Amino acid sequence: MKTHSRSRAVRTPGGLSVRLDPRALTVVVLLLVAACAAGIALIGTGDAKIPAADVLRTLAGNGTAYQDFIVNELRLPRVLVGLLVGASLGLGGALFQSISRNPLGSPDVLGLSQGSTAGALTVIVLLSGSASQVTVGALAGGLATGAAVYLLAWKQGVHGYRMVLVGIGVNAVMTAVNGYLLTKADLVDAARAVVWMTGSLNGRDWEQVWPLLALCAVLVPLVLVNARGLRMMEMGDDISHALGVRVQWVRLLLMVSAVLLTAAATAAAGPVSFVALTAPQLARRLTRSPGPNLVPSLCMGAALLVAADWASQRAFGADQLPVGVVTGVLGGAYLLWLLVTERRAGRI
Repeated sequence: MKTHSRSRAVRTPGGLSVRLDPRALTVVVLLLVAACAAGIALIGTGDAKIPAADVLRTLAGNGTAYQDFIVNELRLPRVLVGLLVGASLGLGGALFQSISRNPLGSPDVLGLSQGSTAGALTVIVLLSGSASQVTVGALAGGLATGAAVYLLAWKQGVHGYRMVLVGIGVNAVMTAVNGYLLTKADLVDAARAVVWMTGSLNGRDWEQVWPLLALCAVLVPLVLVNARGLRMMEMGDDISHALGVRVQWVRLLLMVSAVLLTAAATAAAGPVSFVALTAPQLARRLTRSPGPNLVPSLCMGAALLVAADWASQRAFGADQLPVGVVTGVLGGAYLLWLLVTERRAGRI
């Protein structure tokens, strides 16, 4: 049987070789177009409806003062937070699924989202902290939870299903901690915390955009630079080591990056569920390409979250649902389908 690869190697002027898959590149471009189109539609959605042409004209600096205020001050930050949160969750989910070699290895299942939530709730409930302090608390909670999962799952390496099982246990513990924190809160802080825990983009402004954008600007290139080592690690630690990959260092670096991306996304929009689980799987099915599919997963996460936010505002009449409710319903159905598929394949 003859086999052939659809990918092509492209050499850069610096001597680096980059392998491109035409189908994966096409998927990435289409997902970017879909994310931008959904973002423009979302900016034009609301009590003051603005046509897409006027949205584009305003973004280019040619709108009226009224349109400029609505688009650039009120709605654009929300859309940018949605794109960045979705991209962060999609990339973080792809990293965890690749490192664990398990389609269930996402921050939702491993307890990282709940850990970040616990850190944020501690700041909200016990310290009555500001938005920036909540961000720091979420990052600290995510890092602590990620370290706990990694250490508890370690036994001469990190096995995929062991990590998932440990993560499920840690997730249950952190869920209980979050429930306890809510019982200790006064009424005002509890109401604030419950709204945040739902996962929502309501009220997001430039204060949430800049920290998340800065973190993505640092972590995304760092992750992509190590993508080759991550792809080799999917063949096993021994083979990867023989090919010159510093397995433990690359794994630790990418896990820390994935935890930070997840925690920052949780701090910005609350624990938006299942995007990190579904985005890498959907991207892989579209590209039909082996490997971690990091860039397609990033683009898929951004498109999914902005589309879900548009649906949360438009698909239920006068009732506007938090985006976390929409992603939770769709992602929960996908998780059930994935579990059934894995069971039929004999992998669980």
